[in-house]
Amino acid sequence: MTATLAGSARDDRAAVDKAISLLVALGDRSSGESGVSALARRAQMSKSTAYRVLGMLERNGVVERVGTDYRLGERLHHLGKAVYAPGSESIRDVLLPYLADLYEASRETVHLAVLDGPHVVYLAKLYGHRPAPVPSRIGGRLPAYATAVGKVLLAYDYEAAERVLSQPLRSYSASTITDPDELSAELDGIRRTGVAFDNEEYQPGLACVAVPVLNRAGRAVAALSVAGRLGQIDTRRLSVHARRVAAAASQAAARGLARTA
Repeated sequence: MTATLAGSARDDRAAVDKAISLLVALGDRSSGESGVSALARRAQMSKSTAYRVLGMLERNGVVERVGTDYRLGERLHHLGKAVYAPGSESIRDVLLPYLADLYEASRETVHLAVLDGPHVVYLAKLYGHRPAPVPSRIGGRLPAYATAVGKVLLAYDYEAAERVLSQPLRSYSASTITDPDELSAELDGIRRTGVAFDNEEYQPGLACVAVPVLNRAGRAVAALSVAGRLGQIDTRRLSVHARRVAAAASQAAARGLARTA
């Protein structure tokens, strides 16, 4: 009996690993192929095993079949929404046009992010023309205190800032602010100026500038940022464009988010 249970556990673990490998293969947009043979090759399993696991995923709505090809299913999309902070979908819908405006003004990589606990969650990202060491991804999380978007959001959320300042601050690069007093002083400065900067604080070679999107009560509901390679972008100059876009975005947020509240 014990041996049977142990064997069953090993089989379940193997099945989960195979399912995840196939989902990762499906999510890899670098290859246009999504038939069983191609997916089995990328997931490094036999075609028969891939076909069986894909069938299980299809029955659960995580994968959909289109002819002889497969694609990620709608249920997986709905599950993915759980990654975002509450209310993020409406924030993204209202503010996406302003993220596009910021991109047009800068032509650099731009982000829309919200605060979720001690982290920032990236709701949208538009890539700039020049390659830059930007570690963000849509739905991804980074420590708020080590990013421009995170610092600007913490500056307008005293409770969240206090929680972050009360915990040890890990160093991600030689420039990460790990002293609570220094970080607190920087947040005070951000409240006065309405803009935050990041010079290699999370990622070496990366520079960012971020501004808050404020609601009618003056609370930051989101942040917009511009990021690029250090030495190639002028974050001070870009802060002028970012402030202008954020002012218009704040007015839209005050209108649009009030209707969806």
